[in-house]
Amino acid sequence: MKLSIIIPVYNEMNTIQEILKKIEDLHEIKKQIIIIDDGSSDETFNLIQNYKFKSEHKIIKHKVNSGKGAAIKSSVNYILGDIVIIQDADLEYDPKDYKEVIFPIIKNKSKIVYGSRVLNKKRYNQTNFISNFRIFCNHILTLLTNLLYRQNLTDAHTCYKAFDANIFKQINLKENDFAFCPEITAKVSKLGFKIFEVPINYVGRNYNEGKKISFYDGIRAVIVLLKYRFFN
Repeated sequence: MKLSIIIPVYNEMNTIQEILKKIEDLHEIKKQIIIIDDGSSDETFNLIQNYKFKSEHKIIKHKVNSGKGAAIKSSVNYILGDIVIIQDADLEYDPKDYKEVIFPIIKNKSKIVYGSRVLNKKRYNQTNFISNFRIFCNHILTLLTNLLYRQNLTDAHTCYKAFDANIFKQINLKENDFAFCPEITAKVSKLGFKIFEVPINYVGRNYNEGKKISFYDGIRAVIVLLKYRFFN
């Protein structure tokens, strides 16, 4: 089975080539890499263009920064794989975990799998999550997701979300920013799919290292969860 890897990128010149190398080094996985440069103002796009790809790939360029959700929406018409996974362009998530994340889909145990940063761990690792405040916000958003959408998740806002490609391509995505995460969870839940989780590795970075998600995005996540539960 072929894995389509969607990589939204915005100003990640320090990590983009390294994450691409980590993905390319997964020789046992047949893959398609879809990179969306979301209006980077640094050297990110030049580094992508000059990268020596070995796998099938597609490069998309946004003239203006429009957000993670907008980047993912731009990729949908180019998906050729049987399974889709989302990959951030930094180094917080390790592509070596792909096999564990997509295995339940390959074995027909589930159509949708999330890689959980906290599953099977006795407690949140503050070294990874940077701060107690981020831990608290992630926990509250996950609880709210479970309450509203009858899931049993431990980490609803993880980056590693994998989908049967046919299902993913049928979802009518609307949100342009980081609210892609609660939106896609809401919409697959309303279609009746139970989301399966597997544990993954995670090493969080701070804002000085380029982290972009903010408190505002947490508020947006709450609004979007409520919107798709009660108004859409």
